[in-house]
Parts: sequence; structure tokens; C-alpha cells
Amino acid sequence: MGIKLMIADDHSMIREGLKQLLELDYNLKVVAEAADGNETLKKLDEYNVDVLLLDINMPNMNGLEALKHIRVNNFNTKVLILTIHNEIDYLLKAVDIGCDGYVLKDSDSNLLRKAIYTVYEGEKFIQPSLTPMLNAGLISRVEIDPKLNELTRREMEILKLIAEGLFNKEIGLKLDISERTVKNHVSSIFKKIEVSDRTQAAVYAIKNNLINL
Repeated sequence: MGIKLMIADDHSMIREGLKQLLELDYNLKVVAEAADGNETLKKLDEYNVDVLLLDINMPNMNGLEALKHIRVNNFNTKVLILTIHNEIDYLLKAVDIGCDGYVLKDSDSNLLRKAIYTVYEGEKFIQPSLTPMLNAGLISRVEIDPKLNELTRREMEILKLIAEGLFNKEIGLKLDISERTVKNHVSSIFKKIEVSDRTQAAVYAIKNNLINL
């Protein structure tokens, strides 16, 4: 029978359009439809679904809430979020909860079919145009040491320059301040971030993403 699909979207025209479009591929068969999150969970109990195309904006229970229930109850169904939302918050939430794929509704049908086949095979599929945003969002979550908040803006500048390998004299020239002033700032930085030399300070700066290698 090929890949058994379910479409969960509160707009009947979108469901019908997707069904007709996807079933042009003889390996794809829409076996169930749902108009909200509650109906989605009910139908998943009734039908053997390989891949669920899940909208986020739905009444009664939205797509992300439905996804949580699906993951908590260990349904075997692969979940492909199909949405208008290209904001990082929605994408990160969906990935955190455990979606298998994330595709925008304005994508072409070839990309959607590729996403369906990819998640069916057990791999993740994030729409390529969203990947840089997702990576940036994940990187920004790296835990930053709260000690950084104690540094002044000038100390932060100097710490970055230390990490780039500049000496006090070079830092002074670059920032147009005296070498003695730089030395005072460096002492203050070392004390605040609890390091004892420039190498440790550089490592600290790199670990906390103050500079890109």
C-alpha cells in the first residue's frame, strides 16, 4: 500500500488539496484526516498511520500540544510539521518536543514529498531554508557563564582581544588607551572570571562564544 498518511489541518480545502496532490504519487495514500488536535489523537488510535502531516494552528488542541501527546504516548507515527510559521520559536519548540520534520506550507510539492520519504525512512527533515536559523537558535542556547555579566563593556572588549592573541600594548593602541589602563582592566577581568593567566582567559572567552574560531 505504500506510505500511509494522515493530514491534520483545520482547513478542509487544504486537506483536500494536499490529498489530491500527494496521491499523484502512487506510493502515498491518505488514510485519515483531522481538523483539530483532539481528533488527530483519536484518529491515530483508529488508523495505522506512517506519517502525520500536522498543522500548528488548530482549535481545541494545537499541533504542538498534539505532538506532545503523541510523543508521551509513544505512537510509532512519524510527525512532519506542515505550517505557515517560519519563526525560530515555533521551530525550536517543535524540534524540542520531537517532530521528525518541519516544512512550510509555501514549499513546493517536490520538497514536501522528499520530506515525507525522508522521515518515513527514519531520518529528520528540516526545510533547508530554515536550517541556518535552527542552528543559530541552538547555538544561542549554549549556557553562558553568569560571571560574564560582571564585566564592563570595556572589559568585554579587552577579553575578546586577549582571546585573539593581542598583548597589552597592542590592545592599548587598538582601543586608544594607555598600556597601564589595559593592565588594570586585565587584572580586573582575571579576578572577575577567576582565571590566572592570558591562556586561561582566552579559553574562557572561546568556551563562552565571545569569539569565533
